[in-house]
Amino acid sequence: MTEAETRAPRADATRNRDQLLAVATRMFVSAEAEPSMRAIAREAGVGIATLYRHFPTRESLVDAVYRDQVVRLTTGARELLGRLPPAAAMRRWTDLFGDWIATKNGMLDTLLAMIESGEIAHAQTRAELLAAITTILDAGRAAGDLRSDVTAEDIAASLIGIFTVAPRPEHEAKASRLLNLLMDGLRPPGA
Repeated sequence: MTEAETRAPRADATRNRDQLLAVATRMFVSAEAEPSMRAIAREAGVGIATLYRHFPTRESLVDAVYRDQVVRLTTGARELLGRLPPAAAMRRWTDLFGDWIATKNGMLDTLLAMIESGEIAHAQTRAELLAAITTILDAGRAAGDLRSDVTAEDIAASLIGIFTVAPRPEHEAKASRLLNLLMDGLRPPGA
């Protein structure tokens, strides 16, 4: 076997895995109940065996989607700050947070069971998310864009409240309005 032949399946496998994660994430957002593994494979355009080769259990798929979303949130904070002023980065990051919350719709039962069993370290995720918020808050304070008396915990609690009363995607406009009001409250007086 040539080197090119050995690399091709890995590229296909990576593409299949990425496709499965993207489809599962999208289906979890729009589902009212947990979609079947077969439905996820079908929507991704792969066979069920391919799905199980990458994710042998529903829990392994939920874990991968959950971790992928946390990474998107934590790296998203730095990426947004690299492109936008801190207040604008914070507003865009709140949308990412809303996407993360919405993803839980179709995997909630499995996710809660995994958190309860200790398979997912909820405290670690919380610490990572608070650190991402703090990164943006610190930049905003230094730039004078964001209030100095607001904590990452304040923002996290506000976001959970907003997405509880205006879950996405069905209440997108209401969530956006509430996020804009939150951002108004995060600006320093007179800004």
